[in-house]
Amino acid sequence: MERTQTRIPKTNGFTSVWQRWRGRTNETPSLDSLPCIPVAAEHVAVLPSPEAYRTTLLTQIAQASQRILMATLYLQDDDAGREVLSALYAAKKARPQLEIAVFVDWHRAQRGLIGKARSAGNAALYKDMARRLGPGVEIYGVPIQRREFMGVMHLKGFVIDDVVLYSGASLNDVYLQRKSRYRLDRYHLIHNRFLADSMANLLTGVLRNGPSVCSLATGKTPKTAAILNAIVKFRRVLATIRYHFAAGQINSGEVGITPLFGLGVRGNELNATILQLILHSRRRFVLFTPYFNLPGPIRKAVDSKIKAGCQVTIVLGDKTASDFYIPPDEPFKTIGALPYLYEANLRRFCRTHQKAMDAGLLNVHIWRHEDNSFHLKGLLIDEDYALLTGNNLNPRAWRLDLENGLVIHDPQKLLLDQHLAELARIMVHTRRLNHHKSLDAVDTYPLPVQRLIKRLARVRADRLVNQVL
Repeated sequence: MERTQTRIPKTNGFTSVWQRWRGRTNETPSLDSLPCIPVAAEHVAVLPSPEAYRTTLLTQIAQASQRILMATLYLQDDDAGREVLSALYAAKKARPQLEIAVFVDWHRAQRGLIGKARSAGNAALYKDMARRLGPGVEIYGVPIQRREFMGVMHLKGFVIDDVVLYSGASLNDVYLQRKSRYRLDRYHLIHNRFLADSMANLLTGVLRNGPSVCSLATGKTPKTAAILNAIVKFRRVLATIRYHFAAGQINSGEVGITPLFGLGVRGNELNATILQLILHSRRRFVLFTPYFNLPGPIRKAVDSKIKAGCQVTIVLGDKTASDFYIPPDEPFKTIGALPYLYEANLRRFCRTHQKAMDAGLLNVHIWRHEDNSFHLKGLLIDEDYALLTGNNLNPRAWRLDLENGLVIHDPQKLLLDQHLAELARIMVHTRRLNHHKSLDAVDTYPLPVQRLIKRLARVRADRLVNQVL
């Protein structure tokens, strides 16, 4: 049967505005009624490392015979990005019938790196390779808002024939460990035609046909100002979109996988399901996030589970493992204050729940490994649910960005060993935080960071900043 959409009750104007500001959602689906695609458990694999992810991606591209559809925040103009693009062009040359399309964020693709010289961004690489190697590898820029800070295309997942390769990672040297450093994420390989079709149909049937979606590999790319109205209209459409598939029953040897889509705070199916997953937990759950800045609804759900005696484990990166971290001996930029703001959030959270930490009900594990960075996100709920997502579980993802995720329901615990092995690998480079005072206090931060944080607090702008980061 086709999945149905939940009717959202009407609210008065004040309530609607308040819910949008607070990040609340009107949709509260029951996990028991969540439709799913049955998938043989043996067709789901957790990849162990960024290197394995990169090798698997390149192998799948080389073997593709029908389609390669990729959604990622960005495909970088560096060695790894060029390696992936070269592999796509090689596959197209070897098998001209291949359908190849890459979807990236419109704004991110057309600017340089933060703190670097102004440039045409990654789009210059796309145009150069198309000019040299010819057509056939389509790269589309997807604008979610008129400005990047107002929201980005943050969908993740690659569909290669009947395989889904899913990770929160984008495509560059660090995410793919092309050189010595890496940015750790989670990586899953799923073989299932129905899941692949569902995700592919949204990319080709919705995104590719969007009125504001444009090719970035040609010389005819319009200016953002020329498509502003189309961007606004398309965002309204995207807020109503769902993945479509024929739901089935989970049989022996199978798990159920539900692809979820979400944009904004009203009727956001992904947001609502994230809350349901947390509230569903009875004994324990694990939450991964790279930036500790939980949206209000998630924070309240976590608080309620701690109060109910559920064992909560939060795994996040040390501030030095953030992709925004700037070492003190390098010139300070405002963006470099973000890891310190997140750590200050964590310190306040742990101070509030110090008794739960002492009792072992709240376990905060901080990841750090040399000069590598941390980018994990998602949930492990009891022993029967898992969430794979690119959603950072922060207010920006909750309100502004276009996100997706895969919920895995595993009532027979067929994937439990893989999930525990994944968690064990991650925990190797973590330390358990025993007390909130073990975290650095604001007065120990570099002076520019201290000044910025204190200035924000003086005008009470720190709370506002947290809502858009």
